[in-house]
Amino acid sequence: MPAGDVETYHSDGTWRNRIEALEDLPGEYDRKEEAVQVGRDEARERKVEHIVRNLDGTIHQRSTYGHDPRNIPG
Repeated sequence: MPAGDVETYHSDGTWRNRIEALEDLPGEYDRKEEAVQVGRDEARERKVEHIVRNLDGTIHQRSTYGHDPRNIPG
């Protein structure tokens, strides 16, 4: 399985997903919710982090679906 987090972002009027700015994943979405669901599924499959960005590029949400390096109880 390739390394790299999955990122959901907005570009040229559509929502898209990519692997940590390395390669775009197939698909363009009119709605953010659709792109987030597809990106989340891909991150779960790859067991990596899913980063969701706002329209302005700032991070809206981060979720880890694999090996979380932090050891925080609770």
